[in-house]
Amino acid sequence: MPHDSGVGVLNKASLLLSVLEDGPASLSRIVVVSGLTRPTAHRLAQALERLRLVTRDSRGRFQLGPRLGEMAVVVHGDRMLALAGTVLPELRDRTGAGARLHRRCDGGQLCVAGAEAATAEKDAVAVGTAFTLRSGAVAQVLLAWEDPEVLYAGVARARFTAAALTQVRRRGWAQSTGIWDTDVVTLAAPVRGPGGRVVAALSLSGPASVLTREPAREFGGAVIDAALRLGEASGG
Repeated sequence: MPHDSGVGVLNKASLLLSVLEDGPASLSRIVVVSGLTRPTAHRLAQALERLRLVTRDSRGRFQLGPRLGEMAVVVHGDRMLALAGTVLPELRDRTGAGARLHRRCDGGQLCVAGAEAATAEKDAVAVGTAFTLRSGAVAQVLLAWEDPEVLYAGVARARFTAAALTQVRRRGWAQSTGIWDTDVVTLAAPVRGPGGRVVAALSLSGPASVLTREPAREFGGAVIDAALRLGEASGG
């Protein structure tokens, strides 16, 4: 439940945004989960969309928008982000799928850089878009090497298990299918900074027709190599 700001309209906006932390949602779902009336939810969603705090996906559902994330990217600009401007397009061109860099941010994950495939529709993600750590390959990579207390707190809210994260650590990568769309496949690998600590996740995402249902077989090496390059730029 969002904190009480003491201002009614802000509380309602915060409530709406908290629904979107679980991923894209239709107006009807926002109403059911939040308890807001439909006119209020619609008015707030449109206002937040104008401020770019909310945006819409390819199916017209509301989702968290890029504005705050873009501000965070500016604040946290560094050599790794600069190199991502070269590494991600190279990875995209080599594989035909969208390549993105993600970081932990306020208990979730934030897309801080990306190179979208020319044919991207269902799986396109704007730089600055925030997601939770509750599902998907990127969330698994960002949690798998965390300290035990952080890892288990994350798993308690996630749709994957601690055993799944053990497998991620063993393989060195994670993959998921159908998180936002049944046809979208994602492969993710850790980017390591100083001391070997995971500071980001590099992901490759696209339709199964491009990546197949087992993307690591063909593209795992390319993703891991790109993650190593980015990690070297971070000082790792």
